[in-house]
Amino acid sequence: MTKPVGDYLSSGPGFAEGEVIERIETFRRRRPRLRDEIVTLAHGAGGKSSAALVDAVFLEAFRNPALESLGDAAIVTLPSGERLAFSTDSFVVQPLRFPGGSIGHLAVHGTANDLAMAGAVPAWISAAFVLEEGFGIPELKEIVADMAVAAAAAGVQIVTGDTKVVPRGAADGLFITTAGVGVIPADRTLSPASVRPGDRVLLSGSMGDHGMAVMMARGDLDIEADIHSDTAAVSDLVERLLAAAPATRWLRDPTRGGVGTVCNELAQTAGVAVILDEERLVVQPMVAGACEMLGIDPLYVANEGKLIAVVAPDEVDAGLAALRSHPLGVQAAEIGEIAAEPAATVVLRTGFGGTRIVDMLVGDPLPRIC
Repeated sequence: MTKPVGDYLSSGPGFAEGEVIERIETFRRRRPRLRDEIVTLAHGAGGKSSAALVDAVFLEAFRNPALESLGDAAIVTLPSGERLAFSTDSFVVQPLRFPGGSIGHLAVHGTANDLAMAGAVPAWISAAFVLEEGFGIPELKEIVADMAVAAAAAGVQIVTGDTKVVPRGAADGLFITTAGVGVIPADRTLSPASVRPGDRVLLSGSMGDHGMAVMMARGDLDIEADIHSDTAAVSDLVERLLAAAPATRWLRDPTRGGVGTVCNELAQTAGVAVILDEERLVVQPMVAGACEMLGIDPLYVANEGKLIAVVAPDEVDAGLAALRSHPLGVQAAEIGEIAAEPAATVVLRTGFGGTRIVDMLVGDPLPRIC
């Protein structure tokens, strides 16, 4: 029988029973503080530095109820009562093309997936292009064609946009910013507030495919690995899951910062413990090998075509079956559960029977992967 997580964390010498848990909970409830005087790459990596920047600069200036949830998409209600999900994202990946996709695919998939994670059916996307002087028109046409293919697969239309050209050296080739709008069905609510102890955590496939594919494509390392990005639109996968498991509590796609960061965000927002089982986490052998050589934990490496779902205990089997019936979810697995303690903490049960804390990183070991 598995030993309760609290037993592992409260059994250190010199501490009263439960004292370690209390200290961990107090520490984890503290929001990161912005102490930097200049912007660094860590501020764009989705970890603690990103959270500090958002809290201290953007949230402080723009505070309103729709923004304060800090989800991947804002939920707005029209006077008619209809709810929309509204999301925006920028893409600065290098190289612009990598095994399995391109910046064009990412620009559509990333925004459509953010809408799907809010429970919306993606419908419309805008696209703004910042082009560097000297960028090749043939390459631009290829990337735009990739966006058209991705939009058709995601069931969205690119309905408006903008183009700016900047001098050589000012944009590293091409940056793309997209915004998207989707409609949320009336009977659907997904929120960290719905998550309860006893709920189960599902992951739709293997970890780290996209981040390592981009890293290998840069050619900075003398490593050969046949790794392809998993970039894909997951809205159809979401609909299949929600049809089979309508009591699903919460969804996220593990992009920047990977599964470890997303689970930390859930734990802190919902005030629960996310208990992950190491032996149930799927990592492709090539990805695992590359991560090991680079000293990177796959838990923190990005995907662009996967989802994490928290489902009710009595809907686990139906949810898994639905995910596995879709081409994007054939490797779906139940990777953990939600517990009450230690609150606001992610704990990994290791293959050796122990546990360790999965903290949120300050930055990202793989910058500019999306």
